[in-house]
Amino acid sequence: MPSVFKTLEKIRPLYDWTYKILMFICKLLLIGDIVITTWAVLGRYVPFIDDPHWSEEIVLTFMVYMAVLSATLAIRKRAHIRMTSFDNKLPRRAIQVLDLLADLAVLALGVVLLIYGIKSVNSPLSLRGHYASLPNLSKMWQYLPVPIAGLGMIVFELEQVFLRIEDFFIKDDDKKEVTGA
Repeated sequence: MPSVFKTLEKIRPLYDWTYKILMFICKLLLIGDIVITTWAVLGRYVPFIDDPHWSEEIVLTFMVYMAVLSATLAIRKRAHIRMTSFDNKLPRRAIQVLDLLADLAVLALGVVLLIYGIKSVNSPLSLRGHYASLPNLSKMWQYLPVPIAGLGMIVFELEQVFLRIEDFFIKDDDKKEVTGA
């Protein structure tokens, strides 16, 4: 079985690359939020700076993108809030099974988000609707984070499921040998 994990370990750079891209996008969105919010605040209190009428909707849209993208990033680092009060009372194998079930449930949620997110993005409201303050900008941009989050969750949960299954078959000594650690 370790040979299967050695083969699957070769796609880890793809996960690293995806993580770095999503992190970079989150950083750009945060910078955009800060710049636009600063501009809007200055526009309200400094007489010679105009407050952009579109600032609130764009800042909120950027925040939604950051929220869903950072949630997918947290999956990769196993940084989501989880209940661990029974972890020291249950056998190690039971915890492994429960963690795998939790990952499979999140994977299923990612599939649901992807499927229904795509339907939402392609709905008439999304395609024909427009931002109130930016009539040339489609509402599709407000719905787009849902399928993006679903796809990100699927990608990173597949990695987590792979790692959980690997824990079942490879002992700690063998795992060091496979990963080269």
